[in-house]
Amino acid sequence: MKETVLIIGCGALAKEIVAIKKLNSWSHIRIQCLPAEFHNRPEKIPAAVREEIERQRPVFEHIFVAYADCGTGGKLDAVLADYNIERLPGAHCYEFFAGADTFAKLADEEPGTFYLTDFLTRHFDRLIKSGLGLDRHPELMSTYFGNYRRLCFLSQTKSQELVTAARGHASFLGLEFQHKHTGLMPLAESFTEKIIEWRN
Repeated sequence: MKETVLIIGCGALAKEIVAIKKLNSWSHIRIQCLPAEFHNRPEKIPAAVREEIERQRPVFEHIFVAYADCGTGGKLDAVLADYNIERLPGAHCYEFFAGADTFAKLADEEPGTFYLTDFLTRHFDRLIKSGLGLDRHPELMSTYFGNYRRLCFLSQTKSQELVTAARGHASFLGLEFQHKHTGLMPLAESFTEKIIEWRN
């Protein structure tokens, strides 16, 4: 007998998806996350998602993909179209964390904004400093961040420790700092309706 629902998600969303599952008592779903390092290597996402779908299809009645386009240039959507599987809406995680309307306002205010989430703030050294080689080649800073003016921390939890860390990351990058608390609701609303439908 097949299990009910699988969410294939980005590892950078694992903590938040687990929290939403617990909050809603969703005993009918399982979560399988792919490496968060794909955040810096979006070209790897479509093939990895396809491989996971092929592996899990015999086991689950329904599959939902907790990725946005995430820099794949439509290639993830092409994979999902082959299986008639839905994903989170939007171009990237910042949009569904903030909500489409709020994100659009932030982007209009300052197009040159670099965004951090709770996950990226916690793992900034590994994914940004080391992942982009800034710890070894600080001269790359202007190449990566020369067109940015502001860092906006989209926080999912009310952690002053993370706010302080994000402010420090903005200083490291030489950017103005902004903090916008999003909570989990915009992300939860992006797939709650579909999960409830499958439960029923």
